[in-house]
Amino acid sequence: MYCYQCQETNKGQGCTVAGVCGKKAEVAELMDLYIHILRGISFCNLQMKKSGKSNDKIDKFIVNGLFSTITNVNFDKQYFLNKIGEALELRNEIKKDITLNMKNDAIDWYSKNEEEIMEKAKQVGVMRTKNEDIRSLKELLTYGLKGMSAYYHHAYILGEEDNEITNFIQEALSATLEDKTADELTQMVLKCGKVGVKTLALLDKANSGTYGHPEPTNVNLGVRDNPGILISGHDLKDLDELLKQTELTGVDVYTHGEMLPANAYPAFKKYKHFVGNYGNSWWHQKEEFEKFNGPILMTTNCLVPPKDSYRDRVYTTDVVGFEGLKHIPNRENGKSKDFSEIINHAKKCKSPEKIENGQITIGFAHNTLVGVSDKILEAVNAGKIKKFVVMAGCDGRYKERDYYSEFAKNLPNDTVILTAGCAKYRYNKLGLGDINGIPRVIDAGQCNDSYSLVVIAKKLAETLEVGINDLPIIYNIAWYEQKAVLVFLALLSLGVKNIMIGPTLPAFISPNVLNVLVEKFNIMPNSTVEQDMNILIEGIPAS
Repeated sequence: MYCYQCQETNKGQGCTVAGVCGKKAEVAELMDLYIHILRGISFCNLQMKKSGKSNDKIDKFIVNGLFSTITNVNFDKQYFLNKIGEALELRNEIKKDITLNMKNDAIDWYSKNEEEIMEKAKQVGVMRTKNEDIRSLKELLTYGLKGMSAYYHHAYILGEEDNEITNFIQEALSATLEDKTADELTQMVLKCGKVGVKTLALLDKANSGTYGHPEPTNVNLGVRDNPGILISGHDLKDLDELLKQTELTGVDVYTHGEMLPANAYPAFKKYKHFVGNYGNSWWHQKEEFEKFNGPILMTTNCLVPPKDSYRDRVYTTDVVGFEGLKHIPNRENGKSKDFSEIINHAKKCKSPEKIENGQITIGFAHNTLVGVSDKILEAVNAGKIKKFVVMAGCDGRYKERDYYSEFAKNLPNDTVILTAGCAKYRYNKLGLGDINGIPRVIDAGQCNDSYSLVVIAKKLAETLEVGINDLPIIYNIAWYEQKAVLVFLALLSLGVKNIMIGPTLPAFISPNVLNVLVEKFNIMPNSTVEQDMNILIEGIPAS
């Protein structure tokens, strides 16, 4: 195996024996083969579309396939063996209806034999591309597409679809099979960011159109005496159906990790058994899941390989998987998922152990902030708000991420943090106060809600009559996995410059590709809190 798609990759270079995430080498290799075949399916499907035929199921198969290979989504070897079998059959069915003008083993290779599949999986990894810069661009593009697929998956689950997005995903996957130049791949990477903005906007429309616009909300961090179910991940429809099925059962529902923002949606507030949020970001789950006592539903990433002490209480659904865990099947024939097994399990469990008290304020998505833009502008013009600091992105388990807590603590009192994603858990409980009623940590929601930060920036630029890079907004963004890569590319497509990124730069970015990003967009790695504060807040150039 060779995997370097996440920030915590071994020694900042690449995982070669097993994933730091807990992924086994065989699973990583099967993921490589699955993506390889998805590239072949994409090429064939685009040929079929040119003849006027299309199949929505193929588009979604590709999207879901990419989503399942994101860090901390699926660790199950058998899942990928099954999906590779499905992919090969699907590709061969498409080939019956087209005339091929390309030879590539992503299009031609076929086997039903597990040994042959495992051997092939060792041959199609990222290091297959020998040119470092071409490899870097192909992987940057592929990881952006993985993020795009995750966001699009959530949108189409709620009924919002867009052929332009699925067509682009397939065009870009096909491009990674072809003999493209570095310039051609660079343009494709930038286009990925542009289509990424469209995808995030579609998801925003899906979420708010289905469940209402998030509202400023004080979320309970404590527990009650009833047994509970803890729901983690990002999928709001799973939460919706779980709340309906647990109503009047005596089972409470708590959010965890990236599901925290769900507490701000009007549609969910009517449920009296929707208690609040339990715990922190994804990497704390081994301790927090153990103390919760009840069952846990993992709807998407970020799953950490579970400890034996609570392994029998973890349920997966959709593209999430781990060997030996109970899996709740997908919806069929327009019906809801059946959560009866996890509900019955919860009824037999003790109530959650209290791990913290108090409340946390969330729900500041773009609809709320645009509604108080006059108040924000007044504070800016009066000099009470000097800077907005976008500290969005991902959290992670390494000690170096304490940097983000210290950075937030040391920000001047006339700065406001704009955040989305689980990176907020590094500073959302620090009690940083407010400026004239405007919270100093404005939480727009999940990483899925990053579009809110785009809308807010555009509204500020329009109101202040300046360009996006002339705004009093600075960027200090943390990344971990591939959805963050897509958000980063989306910012670049909007022309945003001077982005600081950390805690380390991606291992898949080659020195030459990094130089291009620095020259075009002045991308900067973070260093120390003091140095970065000078650069971002004081405007002192790096020495």
